[in-house]
Amino acid sequence: MKKELALALALAVAPTAALADGHSYTYLEAGYAQLEQELPGLDGFEVEDIKAGGFFIGGSAAVSPSLHVFGAYRKGDDDDLVVSAPVVGPIGSASIDMSQAVLGMGYHHGLSERTDLVAELSWLNTEIDVKGDDEGAQKGDDVRAAVGVRHNIANNVEVWIKGNYTDGDVYDGAFSASAGLQYKLTSNWGLVAEAEGGGDSAMFAVGARASF
Repeated sequence: MKKELALALALAVAPTAALADGHSYTYLEAGYAQLEQELPGLDGFEVEDIKAGGFFIGGSAAVSPSLHVFGAYRKGDDDDLVVSAPVVGPIGSASIDMSQAVLGMGYHHGLSERTDLVAELSWLNTEIDVKGDDEGAQKGDDVRAAVGVRHNIANNVEVWIKGNYTDGDVYDGAFSASAGLQYKLTSNWGLVAEAEGGGDSAMFAVGARASF
């Protein structure tokens, strides 16, 4: 009887135990994303900040016990970017498409059973296109270094935070911070949310993640 009771208890806690596994570095995710970018004024005119809402897809793959590669693609549009002039105020609006591709490699090291140290180096390609003009899309490449931690605050809740330094065509030596959360529905499926801010840009995303 005691053996049967112990087996029943083991089976009862098995789903919870599965959710308490370490951090997965092999996953796919997708959902809604919004990219935000401040724009400088031009010859006395003021331009609203870009707030391009759309979608994102991303993923990561562990290539060794301590290394992983990752990537993402985010794309959105802002169909009501207001342009204003002194005294008279708004004089018109424009539509803008904005996208960003990310590709990088990361190193992770366990600090404790629930916490990993993460360091990343990545390449960012950003494209901003004003619809209806003849100039074509403005593109830029940047390199980013990031350091942070991933931590399981509960068996089914993971959080992460990173400090980023980005430099290149679009980001001129910009510091930013990223923070995110995953609520694990099962050992394979979870809901994710992430936000980044700093300098003259920001991003937030919500979606679903499948871990393997």
